[in-house]
Amino acid sequence: MLANRYLALLATLCCPPSWAAEHIVHRCEDSTGHITFTTMSCGPGEDLSLQRVHPYSPGSIEPTAESMLPEAEHRQTSGNKITRRETTVVGQFEDRCGNQISARQRREAIMDKRIITGMSQQDVQSALGKPDSIKIRNASTRYIYKAKKGRSAEIVFDENGCVKGKS
Repeated sequence: MLANRYLALLATLCCPPSWAAEHIVHRCEDSTGHITFTTMSCGPGEDLSLQRVHPYSPGSIEPTAESMLPEAEHRQTSGNKITRRETTVVGQFEDRCGNQISARQRREAIMDKRIITGMSQQDVQSALGKPDSIKIRNASTRYIYKAKKGRSAEIVFDENGCVKGKS
């Protein structure tokens, strides 16, 4: 008899009624229009409205309209206005060739196996592979690529290791 009571009590604790699953959520909106949903109280200067939430219960077929948060009112507030600001560059990559070409130009040239002024020795090797020979005179370096598929090339670098322009 006592065991039956404990079983009944245990069954009611494990399966609370549907009204026990509903929650109250605070919807807080500040003066700028920012909305926060919380179970805590709203901050100073925020408008409070209570929202009843009936969570979706796994045994039901379809969630009802009451089982989800209500639709937000779409209205213009002062916080919804977008003000454009000028972009500030905090740090910028400076290559040893003085940023003569952009990263996009560099990437496209390497993929197309083209050599353009402002590329570094590493960029040239990425595009064409290791040179067949290297000649160093005074402050300039030359990479020589012998004919492969009908293409020969001689690339001249300045003292910084950057491809020189045609002079």
